[in-house]
Amino acid sequence: MKRLLSIAAVAALGTAAAAPSPASAATATAALDVNSAYVWRGLTFNDGFVLQPSMDVSANGFAFNVWGNLDLDDYNDTLDDGEFSEVDLTASYAFKLGAVDVSLGVIEYLFPNGAESTSEIFAGLGYDLGHGFALSTKVYYDFDQVDDFYLTAGLGYSYSINDKTTVGLSGLISYAGEDFTEFYAGGTDSGFFNYLLTASVKYMVTDAFGLGASINYTDSMDDDALPDETVDTTVFGGVSLTYTF
Repeated sequence: MKRLLSIAAVAALGTAAAAPSPASAATATAALDVNSAYVWRGLTFNDGFVLQPSMDVSANGFAFNVWGNLDLDDYNDTLDDGEFSEVDLTASYAFKLGAVDVSLGVIEYLFPNGAESTSEIFAGLGYDLGHGFALSTKVYYDFDQVDDFYLTAGLGYSYSINDKTTVGLSGLISYAGEDFTEFYAGGTDSGFFNYLLTASVKYMVTDAFGLGASINYTDSMDDDALPDETVDTTVFGGVSLTYTF
């Protein structure tokens, strides 16, 4: 699964300030991740192995993504192995506002196992600090099942070892509204939700085909928002394959 400040205000600024760019051909990227667990915003959805295929198509700032989670292990008698437990559909638009990268979008979460679907809108801002460092923030608002928000702020660093190999380090903290914490984690109050630390490496075998690996550590920041007993998995990682058409 993958929330907003004033979308209308940001969209209006983007429409007014974003300079038009020449039309470009669409690109499509297929990816397959194999992870040791499925952890979303600090919450463990499966503590066993999962396959997570995706397809992203983009052109002229617009993008559409389809992402799925296939459970290879069952979990807490609620998920069956060998079945898709989730499929996400994301439509987004990205543009530059001066030196700031802006993204706006909507996500539809579908659950083939019978759970009710839900929907979020989101807005994100990114700023390149130079020397491989970048700041980012993103706010999601669930306007369907939850009617509340989840906000993140992060700092990332990337370094190209050579033309084919890039390593990355990143850290992220989050804050969630009371209804979000109660709905997803059984929390009793709004507050800082979870943090996430990630180390990754990517190697481009060809200009189109890439191999990657990552290791992550996540945990609760506030027991009232994300109770410690709901965090089953703190360390998880995996490998990924990507191919761009």
